[in-house]
Amino acid sequence: MLPGHGPRGAQGLNRNTPQSLAQCKDDQRSTQDQQKNYFMGKDHPKVPPEVLIAKYKEGETHAVSLLHQLSVSLEFQLEIKETVTPANVQGFYFAFCVVMDGVVYPTGWASTKKEARLAAARLALQKFLPTLENQKPGSPESWTHGESLPNCPPLLPVREMPALSGIQPRKAIPERTHPVFLQIQLAVKNYVTKLLNSNPEFSTQINSMAAFIVQTSNSYEVVAFGTGNFNTNSSVWSSGRTVYDSHAVVTARRSLMRFLYRHLLMFFSSDQTLIQNSIFQLQSASSLLSLKSDITLHLYVNQLPKGASQIPQDLKPLSVSAWEGHNELSLHMIIEGKVYSVYSSDLDYTPSKVVSMSTTDKITQWQVLGYQGALLSHFIEPIYVQTILIGDTDGSEIRGLEVSVNQRVAGITPQLPTFYCVVRPYISLVSSVVTNSLSTCNVTHSINWSEGDSSVEVVDALEGKTIEESPFKSGSALASRLCKAAMLYRFKLVAKEAKRQDLLSSSSYREAKRMAKPYQEAKSVLHAHLLQQGFGSWINKVAEHDNLTM
Repeated sequence: MLPGHGPRGAQGLNRNTPQSLAQCKDDQRSTQDQQKNYFMGKDHPKVPPEVLIAKYKEGETHAVSLLHQLSVSLEFQLEIKETVTPANVQGFYFAFCVVMDGVVYPTGWASTKKEARLAAARLALQKFLPTLENQKPGSPESWTHGESLPNCPPLLPVREMPALSGIQPRKAIPERTHPVFLQIQLAVKNYVTKLLNSNPEFSTQINSMAAFIVQTSNSYEVVAFGTGNFNTNSSVWSSGRTVYDSHAVVTARRSLMRFLYRHLLMFFSSDQTLIQNSIFQLQSASSLLSLKSDITLHLYVNQLPKGASQIPQDLKPLSVSAWEGHNELSLHMIIEGKVYSVYSSDLDYTPSKVVSMSTTDKITQWQVLGYQGALLSHFIEPIYVQTILIGDTDGSEIRGLEVSVNQRVAGITPQLPTFYCVVRPYISLVSSVVTNSLSTCNVTHSINWSEGDSSVEVVDALEGKTIEESPFKSGSALASRLCKAAMLYRFKLVAKEAKRQDLLSSSSYREAKRMAKPYQEAKSVLHAHLLQQGFGSWINKVAEHDNLTM
């Protein structure tokens, strides 16, 4: 049985009754409205952060008020969200945590909601204020763009907030040389160099690549890697042994899922060394595991992902409504290698064709639902990326990606179930990690690898199968280790080790996904929000695609 998956874990410790949850969401909406009114009000000019902090230390302001004042002064998004109490807390308490621009701070708890929110605010300020105070005094930018702690992502970048005068241009800052960014780039460069040295034939087979990097207190390590730029041209069928989307970020993300499954098996093993080396820990009062507290996840891509992020550089809208109303910011579909807005009059969509949402849209979804997907959410809390770096030597405009990922989903956190929230990644252009020119032709092969693999696998993206010459082959059928059947196999292994008979008894891949109710609820909230905001309908693959038997 998964640790904590007993009567105590099932009961919960934070009084999550429908009434209390509804009240929590009302409180959160009220908090957001107050913050918006304060920001938009003419009678409330911005106060320097050092003045606000001084008043707090003198006892003139309490912690919750200071957080709201700092969110106005420093222009970051603030949420105080109800959650569950830590596993070591006994009794019935309300619990809250502070989320600042996607950065989640420690949980505070108390016998009343007001006291719990205040406790959470105090804990957040204990972590946050030293970061601000250690930065050089001077311009307001020094309060938001100073170096962060060694094991943390850059804190609180300046966000483009909608004001009466519209969106202001992105502020020029020396972000390319941030120490964290340089460490991420070095880790990716070292991996790519090793890959090309071991397999020189791949130097002409890469034109789009992505990597996930795990940051700990003393290291940066590439744990998942993928290349590719195509979808399969095969028909949808139910065996689950064909990879339908081989775009770089999607390939790297599925490789990341393999990495997560591997560490779950380590956690549930009887070997204490393996358990200690796992990236997971049992922390909350629920039945879910979480990443260890010193672990942060980053994403590196060498070009802007397909979809809404590729907004023309000459598009200079003057307001948020202009951005949202533009066709390029809608959801996009990829059919037979071509990208279409879901509102496009040229869209030729039939159920028989293989269709996938654009990579930009998928990143938007993953920053709300987590990169672990539905099946892994049975075991772990949502896992989010804190930083997205684009290593583009051409200096592409990244406003489209920032607005697509951060703005399109603004405001839905209060509607999401426990553990889910909008995590706004810090997005930045950085230098390319490779000095040699990668292929610019239409390479149809896709490469995948995750930490622990002895060799890479090469997939024919158009066929969705491993090629004969691939360094790794799973068998004569040439099914990729990234296909759904392979993922289902790993899911069953983890369910068996975790003694989750409820999951082992499910009849199909599709049913196991449906059983992840909080994940499916969050997914429904997200898709309904995107549709309501005018970005279009999320297109799902035909049901038969997930009819793999357990």
